[in-house]
This record gives sequence, structure tokens and C-alpha cells, in this order.
Amino acid sequence: MRSPHLPFDGRSGLSKAVPKKKRGLFGTIVLVIVGLIFLAYFCCAVLIFTLRSYDPPTTAVQIQRQVGAVFAKRPYSMQYRYVPLNRIAPDLQYAVIAAEDGRFFVHNGVAWEEMRKVVKTDMAKHTIGRGASTITQQLVKNLFLGTERSMIRKGIEFTIVPLAEWMLTKNRILELYLNVIEWGPGVFGAEAASEHWYHVSASELKRDQASRLAAIIPNPLKRVPAAENEYSEEIQRRMKTMGW
Repeated sequence: MRSPHLPFDGRSGLSKAVPKKKRGLFGTIVLVIVGLIFLAYFCCAVLIFTLRSYDPPTTAVQIQRQVGAVFAKRPYSMQYRYVPLNRIAPDLQYAVIAAEDGRFFVHNGVAWEEMRKVVKTDMAKHTIGRGASTITQQLVKNLFLGTERSMIRKGIEFTIVPLAEWMLTKNRILELYLNVIEWGPGVFGAEAASEHWYHVSASELKRDQASRLAAIIPNPLKRVPAAENEYSEEIQRRMKTMGW
């Protein structure tokens, strides 16, 4: 006679115990992971919403550089002073858009066609490149994710970008981007970059200076504006083509 506490297996005639504890533990782990993911995105949404009115005191990349310096046991000093968009020379705004994201004002945060081309190239080379990231994507990376390249980071970046595009205006995204990106070792933002490289404020930059600063954005830890002759000229050609 079969036990009333065990389910009956019609094929064997034997009763089998269902590992309820194991199933319960697995379900709990899944719920915890989902909850943590939801909490992380909720926090990102709240932080992005606050950026509508408040300027970021620091970023993930800034923290990454400081922590890296501590572990490397080397001295580290940081220059970072936030300024509003109207105190950044229009030539620098235009140069950065021309260099980094020519369709900034018309896309929804992701340049899908360019991204498709880059992904195809990366898969062929078995690498993860930098190309095709829009200004919004780069802002999200700087604020929340750091510089580590991985498919997981890229996936997270893609899911946060729509929040930024939805909650922030294009001008606010551009202002934040120009103020938080890296422009040299320990140099963050347009104001610090202008003072560091040219000893003037961001509002006083000339066209050639602006294009040279834009030219070092892809590799700010190794490039210097004075050496970026060809690329800065290319950026100025793009600016002229775009009516700037």
C-alpha cells in the first residue's frame, strides 16, 4: 500500500518524493537576483531623474581611476569642475558632436546602423571595440559603468540609455557628457581640460583648440591635443559640412 504522503508514479507503481526544498531554494535565488536587478535599475532611474536638476559630484570612471591609483600605490590628483552648457564654447560642443556622434540630435540614444557594422567587425576580430557608441551611451558608461569592456557591460548600457533619453533633454545630456568625460590623466570635464591643456576657461576656447580637444576623447590617457593634427582637421571638416 503506497504512502499517502508521496505522489504515485503510474509507470513504476512506486512513489517518488519531490525535492521541494531544492525547488524552493532555486526559486528564492531567482527571486533575489531579479529583485537585485530591479533595485539596481530603479536606483539608476532615480539618479538619472535627479540629474535633471543636480550636477553629478562624481562618476564611476572617476571612482575607478582613484581606486586604481590606490591599488597601484601611485599618487593621483583629479581636476573636475562642473560648468553649465552656456559656459562651454559652442565650437567645443560642435567639435565633440562632429567627432563622436554626428546624429546626436536625431537618434534615440543608439545609432543602430553603425552599431550593426561595429558588432559585425568585432565578431570577425573576436574583440569588443569602442566605435558607434553615441554620446548618450558614453554618458551612461561614464556615470554608472566605468571603462571595462565586456558584452555584459554593453548590455546593461543598452538598457539604461532609454531611461536617460526619456528623462533628460538632449542639451542636458550634452552638458553632462562634456562635464564628466575624461580629457587626460585626472582631467575630467571641459573646464578642467581647457585649463589643463590651454590655460583658458572652456568658454574661451578657439576653434582649433576645440577640435584638438575633441580629437583626444577616444584615448584621453595617451593622446595629447598638440599631436592631433590630422584628426583635428578632419573634425573641422565635419563641422563645416554640418553647418558649424
